[in-house]
Amino acid sequence: MPVLLMFYRRHLPHWQRPDSPLFITWRLFGSLPRRTLLKSRGEQNSGKKFVLLDRELDRASYGPTWLKDPRLAERVVEILQEAAEQNKLFRLSAFVIMSNHVHILIWPFAFLETITRTIKGFSAHEANCILGRTGHRFWQDESFDHAVRNEEEFYRIQKYIEQNPVKARLVESAEDWKWSSAAKRFLPKHRLK
Repeated sequence: MPVLLMFYRRHLPHWQRPDSPLFITWRLFGSLPRRTLLKSRGEQNSGKKFVLLDRELDRASYGPTWLKDPRLAERVVEILQEAAEQNKLFRLSAFVIMSNHVHILIWPFAFLETITRTIKGFSAHEANCILGRTGHRFWQDESFDHAVRNEEEFYRIQKYIEQNPVKARLVESAEDWKWSSAAKRFLPKHRLK
């Protein structure tokens, strides 16, 4: 029986396989320098291209870093959790909110386009309200996504996401980054009085 693939295209092609987790990354509008974007266009291997861009984002040396604001980072976390728990768009397996980009690992229950439009649209509106901005772009239009092929790759991506703040030298331990699934997983379930 053939596997049904869902597809849509913006600037990049986006493929979604049923019953397959997705690794998705998006960034703040204007968060990468033009020279890096031009350099990445010459890279034919999509994995190498992603690593090149992600390293530049981790440096956070160019463009806005609004997600350093704890109010914004926490609100994006809340929106991810609402999309998963109340809206039932996906099951959230891993996430991290960095200063200028977001990584998530999900099991989708909706079309990828619906998921990214919902999360990015709502969080952009909320963030611009918090910042007192109106009529300004918050997120870059395009997102990077990758269909996870197997269990080994799933756990490798989960580790990559949760170790991102450590790799960027923001914390020594992944659990110390407040806006990630690593920190949320280690929160005590019941507090003793």
